[in-house]
Amino acid sequence: MATLSDSEIEKLFSGAPQYFARSEGHYTGAPHPSVAFPWDEKLEIRDLTDHTQIEDKAWGCVTAWPHITRDIQGDRSAAKKALEEKRRAHFYPRCRERPSMLSMAGLEKGSVGYQAALELGVADALQEEQWGFENLGIRTPAVLEQRQRMMTSKDGLRHMEESLILEQLIKNGRRYSENHPRERRVSSELYNELFLQILHPPTKVLDHRDPYSLSVQISALVKVLAAPNMWIDFSHVEWRIRLGQLLWGNTTEDEVDDGRSAMSHDSTTDVHEERYWLLIQILLSCELLVRLDAITEGEELGIESIKPSEILRFEKDANKSVKWSLHLARAWLENIEVVKTELAEPSPEEKPSGWLATLTKRMSLSHGSQKGEHHREPHYVIKGKQVQRQIDGLTHFAKQLRWPDFDYARRIADNCRGVTEGTPLATPLATPGSRHSHNSSYFAGAASKTGVHPKRVVSRRRKISAALHPSGWLSKSYVSGLMLPGEGLCHFLMATLLENDEDAMAKLGPMANLCGGFVYSGKSFWSTSCIVGRVLAAGKGSAECMGWISSDILPQGLGDGWLNVEVDETADDAHHVDKKARIWAKHSVEKESRVLGDADPTSVLPADFIIPYENIYRDKTPPNMWIELKSLNMVAPVDSVASTPLGTNGVTPSSDASRPQDILNYTASLAFTVALEDTGEEKEYVFTVAKDINFLTAHPCVPSQHVRILKSPSSPTIQQVDLSGNHGALGKNASTVGHPLHKYYTYTALHLSELLAKQDFSLEALLSNYSSAYRPSFTPASDSAVKVLVVDCITGFLSLPQEHEIPLSPVLSRTDSAASAFFSPIRELSSSSYADRALAGAMESASKKMHSETRRRQFGSDMEILARAFCATKGWNALISRRRRGCLSCAIREAGALGWKVIIRVD
Repeated sequence: MATLSDSEIEKLFSGAPQYFARSEGHYTGAPHPSVAFPWDEKLEIRDLTDHTQIEDKAWGCVTAWPHITRDIQGDRSAAKKALEEKRRAHFYPRCRERPSMLSMAGLEKGSVGYQAALELGVADALQEEQWGFENLGIRTPAVLEQRQRMMTSKDGLRHMEESLILEQLIKNGRRYSENHPRERRVSSELYNELFLQILHPPTKVLDHRDPYSLSVQISALVKVLAAPNMWIDFSHVEWRIRLGQLLWGNTTEDEVDDGRSAMSHDSTTDVHEERYWLLIQILLSCELLVRLDAITEGEELGIESIKPSEILRFEKDANKSVKWSLHLARAWLENIEVVKTELAEPSPEEKPSGWLATLTKRMSLSHGSQKGEHHREPHYVIKGKQVQRQIDGLTHFAKQLRWPDFDYARRIADNCRGVTEGTPLATPLATPGSRHSHNSSYFAGAASKTGVHPKRVVSRRRKISAALHPSGWLSKSYVSGLMLPGEGLCHFLMATLLENDEDAMAKLGPMANLCGGFVYSGKSFWSTSCIVGRVLAAGKGSAECMGWISSDILPQGLGDGWLNVEVDETADDAHHVDKKARIWAKHSVEKESRVLGDADPTSVLPADFIIPYENIYRDKTPPNMWIELKSLNMVAPVDSVASTPLGTNGVTPSSDASRPQDILNYTASLAFTVALEDTGEEKEYVFTVAKDINFLTAHPCVPSQHVRILKSPSSPTIQQVDLSGNHGALGKNASTVGHPLHKYYTYTALHLSELLAKQDFSLEALLSNYSSAYRPSFTPASDSAVKVLVVDCITGFLSLPQEHEIPLSPVLSRTDSAASAFFSPIRELSSSSYADRALAGAMESASKKMHSETRRRQFGSDMEILARAFCATKGWNALISRRRRGCLSCAIREAGALGWKVIIRVD
């Protein structure tokens, strides 16, 4: 038998995604997962994705990855103008959030994409806490000593008054908005400004060719920002979120917590000092970013030359903390402006309000004797540049989640007037010297009185509680636009929505569990961090937007209020984190997902492949089934109350004055009725949602038109496929012909009814039972072979989704009439017609693409909820593979890349 040539292999696997994990270079951390189509040149194939696009410009800050925002309601002319303004080259730090927030919203609601699934094991939230910065006000001796050393060093920081910091921030804002800053100034001008006002000059010459070069300045700034135990490290998720609390929070009220830590808070004078150091960090980061942008643009224009050794030195010296400070600088320069105004003389009984006003007051006191009693000191105001954009984004978020009607824009604009009108973005500080005992850590990490920190429990997701206040610091963080990449935006969106809805605040109370769920006004809302939300997302009528899911399914017997669901991590997930995570096994990821399996590329035979099936049964066809979700039940164990982060300090005008609302811990379960059409028998099933598993959208593919290459007597399933369009021996229930599967992979195809009929079994037992498994050859499976369970959720189910159209991706779209014909649940398509229609659909206009993207969210059924609940009970991470979006072969290979063992195959 002739072997397949390279050309035939490439044709055979045209349109098949291939899965990778490759390092991006030195000092970049864990490898980068990616999906590619190396043998395809057509954009409609290469642009296939397993996740949704960001739908609003206001949400673009959620990721540090380059992306295009699909702004549904934006002004095209304004968008074009903004794009032209940003065409100049700018520096891009090789440091992004993990997991990628682009990949956290899979095409299937409640799921993630391939990149995020691999990166969950090395998520930023798994990092050890920054113990030197565990409170807003208290700093360890090491931090205080380092800062003192930096202020007294000959090549360290100069002492700067607050007014100089703010003046320099104003100057950097103007520079950033210039079209071509590199053409309008010389390096010596920037050099003098930096080393005469902000830093001490270098003690030795770093560049004998040009002592005043941008490289010299960049090196000096990196050295200061990389100093340990001095600055806030925004690579930690906690501090990306607490940034807004430090700038705008009222230290006596606005707190967040994970419900476990208990630390004492020092006086607000310490908090004021930390705000001062944060402003210096922002200034230094902006100074560094402006110079990096200038040198990058100079290289682009051919007027600057960067030596490879300088690039290598920067990548080595600029640690993760420095690169995250650059993300902070970009967010500041894009969204914040500092405005200088004249401040009227306050009356004797008037007291300055806000922390910036406090700074101004301090400066007035220091110069009053020299400049006269009635001299008006300058007043500095921080303003959000894109307030209306952020308000529009919040309105979009509320509409997507089908939030109960209210006047979004008016309330948000009124409540956040401090941002829109440019008043100082902080509530008045408490009286200096006052102390309050409360919890202040956003994530885990309690410090004992002896200074010994307890061992941290590794978890991919944390329980996050927050105290909500009308127009509080959470709202101000969102409306100002000053947010860093990562999960924080999802929390800010919901917190801002709640803080600006008086009815919701009155019914839900001031304490929020932003990683749980709540019932409000006849709907339930769930964070995608909560497994209950990820399971309910599979139902009809659910909606997902920016890390939140809404559903019409309500817990039995519970009214409006917050819910905290108790779940456990699976054993594999709990152990496979950090350096043990799957993502580090680059060779295994690629080897166990190769299109050629473990074959030698020079000796690939047609008989080594089959077309996998999910709905062909040797013995008898499974009975037709009807599944109905009966109830969502929440059981609160005795004395199960989530610790409330704030005592009576958390009371707000909209809360009960006696005490804040307690958030109970619940165990969640789902009850179903399953009826068999043949016998009329009904059974009740209850599944406890006990494990914090993940669901992944199997990557879309476009089946090859060259499957006939493999048609040979030694390819049993391909031999039975009539490639002319008939069904052949596979029968009318056969799935659309997809890509072939190599004999290296072993899969067990079981109908959902078979799993329900079993009582006590393990996944390992199912995968080792080869009587129900299919192998492409008669040779026994090796221990290293990829073994996957395919759960058939297609055959014989009477509860079909309301919508049957299945877009191949946001790129592959089509008109309503074409979708109706193409995605008919009755007619089966051959490989050739399938591919032709898919490629034809890819040529539709961008407007049709938006329509198709919106309709992708209409899938769902009680059967799909049951399948997910079953996996959550067993603790099985699962791929959701939807027929005609992607073939089963590609899903099996993707499961091999991830090291997952279960595929839920849906219609």
